[in-house]
Amino acid sequence: MAIEQWDPTALPVRPGLYINFKNAAIAQIAGGERGIVGMPLHTYTGQAEADKFYTIEKEGDALIMFGQANIDPIKRVLQGGAKQVLVYTVPATPNAATYIAMREAFEARPFNVFVWDIEVPTGENANTKTWLERNIDEKKLFMYVTGGSATDDADPAIGDARSVAMNHDNIVNLTVGGTVGATTYSSGQYASYIAGAIAGSAINRSLTYAQVPLDDVNRRYRNSEVVTALGKGSFLLVHDGEKVKVESAITTSGLKVRSARSRIAIATDIEKTARDNYIGRINNDEDGQFALISAIKAYLETLEDNGVLTDIVVALDTVRPSVGDQVFLAISYRELDSMERIFLTIEV
Repeated sequence: MAIEQWDPTALPVRPGLYINFKNAAIAQIAGGERGIVGMPLHTYTGQAEADKFYTIEKEGDALIMFGQANIDPIKRVLQGGAKQVLVYTVPATPNAATYIAMREAFEARPFNVFVWDIEVPTGENANTKTWLERNIDEKKLFMYVTGGSATDDADPAIGDARSVAMNHDNIVNLTVGGTVGATTYSSGQYASYIAGAIAGSAINRSLTYAQVPLDDVNRRYRNSEVVTALGKGSFLLVHDGEKVKVESAITTSGLKVRSARSRIAIATDIEKTARDNYIGRINNDEDGQFALISAIKAYLETLEDNGVLTDIVVALDTVRPSVGDQVFLAISYRELDSMERIFLTIEV
């Protein structure tokens, strides 16, 4: 068993000594500091006050802050594997203005995946997509996980239509919920678990065929419906006769969640490094350009060593000259995927 205390793609923030013992044949990456889920909370009765943020890492902390009856969405996020839940307490009279203020407040906080604690309020799916797109333009990158009502889940066409409407590399649309004992969760409610699973998974691992802690799904798809749903960009849970699992971990654009997360990580990490160590700090000459290229290449090679990507090229752009205060780099690499479709030809 490997003992891992630090992640080469997301180094711990706190001062200290961190040690990794690894099996030489299997190098794995933990989710690290990337595993933060942002979530509004509409109902709370504990110590929490309205219109404030609370960072939750353990169920016990959530219970004290928000009350036992109100923490199921937070528990599902943590159960999915997220390291933290960044909770925003929604004022008692939610309306369009309240949700705008909530989203603007989240913009000043670090998180990796956003999800609602309840089935998405009417009109807020589109508003959340617009918000995500605006934040991408402003270099704040995250993913959004959404779902629908139990009524929506009963008709695959409704869930697939939502996937089409929410088409984006950074958005996941769950179209199936499930049951645990006598409790049934709609896809909108169970989106919190999927958000936690996405935030908590390593960027070199796929969630495809990952088992989820449900007894059954609330709508079993026929094969033709599965094929149609995947073509629309729907994130499906299926019962394979023994367990409930993710059919294919894709975003609404059809991009693999693994690819979406690695792209976000690369863009975020390189931008932060440039901002903290290079912009305004080094000369735009041959030595400075070489230092920047070397730093980016070394970072990408770390990801290559951990099975995220390969075939790395980092060089000055030959089309746009790097002069004055401008530096143009040409970066390319090939994303690595997980084995998800295995085809056998057997001769007898």
